Amino acid sequence: MSGRISIVPELSKKGHGSGYRTITGGLTTNIHAICDALGNPVKLALTPGQDADISQAEPTLENIDPNAFLADRAYDADRLIDRLTERGMTVVIPPKRNRTTQRETDFALYRERNLIERFFNKLKQFRAIATRYDKLKSTFLAAVQFASIIILLN
Repeated sequence: MSGRISIVPELSKKGHGSGYRTITGGLTTNIHAICDALGNPVKLALTPGQDADISQAEPTLENIDPNAFLADRAYDADRLIDRLTERGMTVVIPPKRNRTTQRETDFALYRERNLIERFFNKLKQFRAIATRYDKLKSTFLAAVQFASIIILLN
């Protein structure tokens, strides 16, 4: 559901609208994506790299009514799973290993999550995306959206 991208550019003097923060080891940005059953991007969002992946799960699903939600262990939280189940979605998230009560996971359906990983691999083929060439969050998001359109059209 999200991919981490390390970036090199420095922050502007004002630091407004950059979409990333300085952390030990450099600057990073997370790209959160919702893809359909064919691996085509439906919705994209950006967050600073140190923000938890789960923080964008519900905001990116607003105004979208998918049948299933497939995600990795980073999204394993009872609160999220309950909300998505209430919306009528089939939730397929493997439980974290340190969970006290392990729940069943449909690993046959979970295999379809490779579509989102393949989307991120295609996205990172664009140099400007892989290196976070754009400094501002708005221009980087526009570049990600443009690259997504190219991926969608191919």
